Amino acid sequence: MKLRNLAGTALLGVGAIAALNTGLRYEGELESPLDGDDGTFRWRGMDVAYTEAGDPDDPDLVCLHGVNAAGSAGEWREVFDDLAAEHHVVAPDLPGFGRSDRPPLRYSAALYEDFVRDFLAEFDRPAVVASSLSAAYAAAAVDGSAADGVETRGFVGVCPTTVAGPSPPKSWLRELIRAPLVGDALFNVIASKPSIRYFNADHGYDDPTNPSDEWTDYEWRTSHVENARFAPASFVSGYLNSDLDLAAALAEMDAAPTIVWGREADVSPLADGRELADASGARLVVFDRAKLLPHVEHPDRFVETVEETLVAGATA
Repeated sequence: MKLRNLAGTALLGVGAIAALNTGLRYEGELESPLDGDDGTFRWRGMDVAYTEAGDPDDPDLVCLHGVNAAGSAGEWREVFDDLAAEHHVVAPDLPGFGRSDRPPLRYSAALYEDFVRDFLAEFDRPAVVASSLSAAYAAAAVDGSAADGVETRGFVGVCPTTVAGPSPPKSWLRELIRAPLVGDALFNVIASKPSIRYFNADHGYDDPTNPSDEWTDYEWRTSHVENARFAPASFVSGYLNSDLDLAAALAEMDAAPTIVWGREADVSPLADGRELADASGARLVVFDRAKLLPHVEHPDRFVETVEETLVAGATA
């Protein structure tokens, strides 16, 4: 009788967790947080969503968002329109994020390096603006020393890094988050609105009031669609860390790169940016009163920095 009661209690607990997970799933259709035309890039059986704006006859500029539990092309929301004034700007949601397909793959840095290389190859000498880990994936794709490197006309990296998770990776953590039921529940905690607000205030923004309630809601929705946990599972467990020698890749680029850093950043601190700039010869631009997202907190200055980089590359 006791065993039967325990089993019944366990089943009720499992049922309650399953119901809670289902109740927290966002069933609506995600809209693009950027103003522009929506498109789809078919890649390895996946539909990768992107938004584009500006005159298609203008030079191409590809913006690659950073990787986190709620990552999406919406990271470029404050600069997208202004960049489109002079460029044909394209911002994809990386596979496994945003409005792109999210198959239950074991996502890896190699997969994202391949995607970025193939996506950039669709354009004629695009300029690239990339954030955090995506800057490393882009640097690998445009590495001037690589036989399959994509030629670009300029590169701006925002707090670029090759490591944003445990090193070496922790397979038990990845598999825990991937697990049905328990993994869903754990990820719902990681991607809860309090967690999103904590990350934004502690790591993302110098001014914690910068992200609006509407943006926080979008981040919550994009991290609660079906299969939302699989790409972040690889991120938080270290499997999206890159083996790239980032300084060497930056040094080999066709046009001199710029790296942008928030002075107040503590994850990927400014000391890392100075070391990277010294080792690669890249131009370092430091934004006061900013952390990991200087392009969101100081959009006008960021757009000016991008334009300065591209003009310098064109006249070099």
